[in-house]
Amino acid sequence: MPGQARIDAHRKFAQQFGKNLFRARKEAGISQEELGFQTDLHRTEIGMLERGIRIPRLDTVLKLACTLGISIDELAEGMRWRAAVRTGGWFSASDEDGGTSA
Repeated sequence: MPGQARIDAHRKFAQQFGKNLFRARKEAGISQEELGFQTDLHRTEIGMLERGIRIPRLDTVLKLACTLGISIDELAEGMRWRAAVRTGGWFSASDEDGGTSA
């Protein structure tokens, strides 16, 4: 994936995570400050995550999910990972009439 496409993909990931976090926090009825206190994260960190400015580390995702009483899947809703596709090389041999065979 070229550089700008990779940056755009990361930005979309962060934005989707932020939407999911915002929704879950509102459903739990707690403020950014309270969520930050309960997860040992600063309120501004919660805000940056919700606005899609930051991509969280795994330990942060786990803290948030556990504190909000939801699964990590709920915070990852609408996101997926597609593994890179690599193809292996192969040998081919020339057949008797000058063509190649696989």
